[in-house]
Order: sequence, then structure tokens, then C-alpha cells
Amino acid sequence: MKPAKIAFILNAHLPFVRHPEYPRFLEEDWLFESISESYLPLLRMFNRLADDKIPYTFTISLSPSLCAMLQDPVLAERYTQYLERHIELGEKEVVRCKAEQPEFSDMAAFYLEQSRTNFHDFVELYKSNILDGFKDLEERGYLELATTAATHAYLPLYKEYPSAINAQVEIGVQSFLTTFGHLPKGFWLPECGYYPGLEDVLRSHSISWFQTASQSMLLSPDKVDNGVYRPVHCHNGVAAFPRDFNGTSLVWSNSSGYPTDKVYREFYRDIGYDLPMEYIGPYVHEPEVRVFTGFKYWAITGPSDQKVPYVRSIAQHRTVEHAHNFIYSLKRRTTALGPILEKEPLLTLAFDAELFGHWWFEGVQWLEEVVRLIADGEEEVEMTTPSLFLEEEGESLQIAQPAFSSWGHGGYNAVWLDGSNSWSYRHIHKAIERMEELAVRFGDQLSLKQRFLNQAAREVLLAMASDWSFMMYNKSSSEYARKRVNDHLSNFNVVYSNMCKNAVNTEWLVKAEKRNTIFADIDYNIFNPEH
Repeated sequence: MKPAKIAFILNAHLPFVRHPEYPRFLEEDWLFESISESYLPLLRMFNRLADDKIPYTFTISLSPSLCAMLQDPVLAERYTQYLERHIELGEKEVVRCKAEQPEFSDMAAFYLEQSRTNFHDFVELYKSNILDGFKDLEERGYLELATTAATHAYLPLYKEYPSAINAQVEIGVQSFLTTFGHLPKGFWLPECGYYPGLEDVLRSHSISWFQTASQSMLLSPDKVDNGVYRPVHCHNGVAAFPRDFNGTSLVWSNSSGYPTDKVYREFYRDIGYDLPMEYIGPYVHEPEVRVFTGFKYWAITGPSDQKVPYVRSIAQHRTVEHAHNFIYSLKRRTTALGPILEKEPLLTLAFDAELFGHWWFEGVQWLEEVVRLIADGEEEVEMTTPSLFLEEEGESLQIAQPAFSSWGHGGYNAVWLDGSNSWSYRHIHKAIERMEELAVRFGDQLSLKQRFLNQAAREVLLAMASDWSFMMYNKSSSEYARKRVNDHLSNFNVVYSNMCKNAVNTEWLVKAEKRNTIFADIDYNIFNPEH
């Protein structure tokens, strides 16, 4: 029997948050935390495995909005300052814990060393651009890099606006080409949001594959022979890779996944909220806005506020146990599937990259342990990527039509369209219609008008980001999310009202371009329905 195959697909994405008009901005910490806790640790893990000659391959989608922030000099400088503050705080914490809370001394020392390592890697190794690290790993054959929608828009809610769908896909592909020097083969569907016909837009931009939610196969109008255990070809030849719900739930489940184990580190208990303001003040936000510092000393323990100190050695041992359990579960399932399926199964394991290290502190170590276990028993399980799988077995895939679906709660639109965020869509849809109108009325403009209309297109795309509706639904930074949608729509209306008078507000344009530097080479004509 041939080995079962698994494909890890990680989606690295954050909304475009950049506020140079403020000396420090609270929501910019989302990027800094993800670099420190997920992206740099993942790069170190990948390089460790390569140095140890462990065979592996991962697929990573890097969103255009994230790539824009990772290449921005202003944010790079601010991240360096963020690291310097954390190194200073770490040095203070080592002294404080030794005197006041010795049970936390080991973790204080660990956090200090992690901050110093992050500073070295970011400044010295990657010269303030960690995308170079991902490029290098791709060139060496360890990663397949993929792209996603321009601003990670939840595409099913814009099905009636083909120009907007095309703009999200085309700019996602163009951004990837500009950043990595070649066209992507894969496209991460934001939130696994799929509707029949979306594959035609992807094919028009030379995309070979995309991932979908499990129910896209289970609810297909066609009889999908292998369920979620092998990809299918859509009728136009683009391959759909269904997410393995059972495998990902071992990690992803909020109630029973590995990250909920009581010995793992508690995410929400942080010294930024625990320690006196006179001590922690320089490391939070003015005026006295408490935030996460990353210095967390408590284990999950249980649902109550009474926590026990986190012991990293115990947690490390548990990650090994969970890695063994994961491989055991995988092998048990693939063995059971053997007599049922005509060919060996492929398990597609799709996650947000920020789960590993940021939300699940021990996640990077767990992932590394899984890879090492696979390498030790490589006759039974083999890692692959969607593109490699298509090269080897693409001709054998069934042709079938995936069903409309997402990986959100309930499997459809509920997360991104409910009472908390539905108000935004009528305004965004109207902005798209008016953007189409501008592209038709003022086609192929030059100089200031071209820049003015490009800024309008930029604002529409930023308003479409799925992050804002998710934050409103999740009641997490919902005020900021509402403000961002309103601001982008307001900015668009500045352009629309001025262009209706055949005028350009130059002063406003210069400020807008400095604030939102994303998609420097955007062409507003992309919103022309005849594009």
C-alpha cells in the first residue's frame, strides 16, 4: 500500500493597518505580535528542519495586505522599536521575577531571549523584510507559496459584482508576482468561501488550485466518490482541495482541540493587565491603555480565574504526546479508508498561520514534532503540496462541482453576514457600483485624475476586507472595524463627488496616498465591467 499523503496549508493574513499619523497605534500591534510569535518562529522551525535534513513541504498563502505591511519601512521601524521595548521589559522582568515571583523566572528569561532572537533575525538576518525568508525556503523546495484575494474579501457576498471579484483575484495575483517574482499556482479562498463559478475567475488568472471547506464535497450536486479525502477537478480543470474536517478539528476545535489542554499557556492572562500601571506603563499604550505584552506566566488550568503557573517543560512534553496522537489518528483513519477508496487518500489540513505560536503558544513546536514523526515513519505518511500532488496524480482526479460553502460557523455566510455587520454591505455594494461607473466614465485617465481614481479603487478594496465583518460579528475591536469601513467608504465618496464635478482634491489625495500605501501599482480600470 502506498503511503497516505497530507498537505498542510497555512494562511498568513492580517488586515492592512498602518497609521503613520500617530506616533504609536494600538492595532498595529496585531502585526508585531504575529511577526514575533508566529512568522519568525515558523521561519526558524522551517530552517531547523532543513538544517537537520528532515524532508518536508508546506504550503503557505501570504496575503497581499500582509505582504504590503511586511515590506513597509514605517512599520519595519516601528516593529524594531517594539522589539526594543520588549527587550527592555524582559530585562526588568528577569530582575522582578527573581525577587518577587521566582516561579516565573524561567519564563521571564525565555521571553527575554526570544525577543533578542527576534531582533537579531529581523534586523540582521532578514534586513527588516522577513518575506526574504519565505522566498529562500520556496527556492530551496521546502515551501509552496500561494496568494489570496487582494484584501482577503469574503468573496461569496460579492458574487453579483464580477468586477469586484475579478479585482480581488487579479490584484492578489499581481501582488504575488511583484513580491515573489513569479505567478502563483494556488489561491487561498478567504474563509474557504466558495460559490459555483468562482473557479472561472481563478482560471482566467492561471490559478491551478484552491482549497474549500469539507461540505463543498459532501453537498456537491455530483456524487463525489472520495468525499473530502481527495481533491476534484472543477469542470474547467481548476482543482479544489477540500479541507479535512476531522484532522483539523484535532487542533482547531475550541472545546476539545489540542490547544485547550490545561497545561498549555493561557493566552488571555498577561502582565500588561496584571501589573501596576507605574511599572507597566512604558510598555502599554497612551493614555494608560492596557494591552498584551506577550509576557504570560499562567497555564490554562481551567475555566475559572484561578490559574496555576505555566511550566514550559510540562507543556513541551505534552506537545510531543499530542504530535504522536495526531499521527496515530491520521494513520488509523487512512488505514480504515484504504478498503473504501480506490486510491490513497490525501488529507488537506488548512489553518490560519497565526494559530501556531500566537494563539497556540506551543503550536510551532507541535508542528515541528509532527514533521519529525512523519519523517521517522515516512513509509506510511508523506507530506506534499497541492501543486506536487497535481503533478503526480492530477490526471486521475474526478470531475465534480463543489457546493457553495465556507469554513465559518454553520458552513455558509453566517459569520460575515449577520445583524452586527449586515449594514455595511449595502454601502460597499453601492461603492462598487459607483466605482464601476467612474471606471466607465473616466477610462484611461492620466496624471492626477489617474491617481485620484486609483485611490478610489484602493478604498473600495480595503472596505471589502473580511476582517471588518468578522470583528463586528466576534465583538472584537468592533468599533475600530466599523470605523475602518466608514472611513474607506467616506474616502471613496470624496473621489466620487469630486469626479462628478470633474475635479481633483489634490491635498486630500496626497494625504490619502501617504496613509494607505498598499497596491502602489493598482489600475482603477480594473473595475470597468468590460475589463
